[in-house]
Amino acid sequence: MQQPIPLQKGDLIALSAPARKISPEELQIAIHKIEEAGFRLKIDERLFAAENQFAGNDSIRTALLQDLLDDKEVKAVLFVRGGYGSLRIIDRLDFSGFVQSPKWLVGYSDITVIHARVQQLGIQSLHASMPINFESNTEESLQSLFDALQNQAKPISFDAHPLNKTGDVKAEVVGGNLSTLFSLLGSDLFPETIGKILFLEDLDEYLYHIDRMMMALKRAGKLTHLAGLIIGGMTAMNDNSVPFGKTAEEIIAEHVSEFDYPVCFGFPAGHIRDNRAICFGRSLSLKIEKTVRLL
Repeated sequence: MQQPIPLQKGDLIALSAPARKISPEELQIAIHKIEEAGFRLKIDERLFAAENQFAGNDSIRTALLQDLLDDKEVKAVLFVRGGYGSLRIIDRLDFSGFVQSPKWLVGYSDITVIHARVQQLGIQSLHASMPINFESNTEESLQSLFDALQNQAKPISFDAHPLNKTGDVKAEVVGGNLSTLFSLLGSDLFPETIGKILFLEDLDEYLYHIDRMMMALKRAGKLTHLAGLIIGGMTAMNDNSVPFGKTAEEIIAEHVSEFDYPVCFGFPAGHIRDNRAICFGRSLSLKIEKTVRLL
């Protein structure tokens, strides 16, 4: 897939809110950290529009992102937060100009919808932290974002999880938030998974629904021919008064136990403080032994 041009110090980064609303106060720390890293910022007044839970109505959110996609001076777009809303506007966006002059699009969670569209167009994007989280993110997490924007990504290494399946593979990475991917199942936006490393993470889901979503992906053949599977944060999971009886990781391990590709759990990405940047659409090496390494 095509890689957007790496950023240099002084390049212009724009902020967009395709989903939940945000206030200027919630962005102050992120603004400081982005400028401290050596980049200029473009903040349009439409960023702070509000309509109920959304950052303005669908037309406002679409228009702002469309302008940023088409603005040749903007070298990267950071989505300020997730929530819900990207799916409502994705089919309104015209990516023809973006394809001619790709730029980094950065975010996670609900932004999985936008990653899916960008990968469909053959362009890499960054699954990484968003400004709403910058205050609580680890320094390693933020540095990984700024490194990736400049094409200086470092290897990500961490200790193995007991449920891991060892192996060594190199393939393109696709995926994102499990619940959001589940909402794309059966549509043209669901990413191709054959021969790919699939990354999954999620937040605040009931354990039985993790099982339901994994069953749906499995029955649709999306887990059968993977090159590998990476499971990030499965954060703040919920259970019913009658326990489901397994953790989210155990549920996922059960559903992929029949396949022979390598699987790792506990990857530092997702709705966690140490949310490391992963370049979606790029061929990366995943090595799972006593430690896990991705580069």
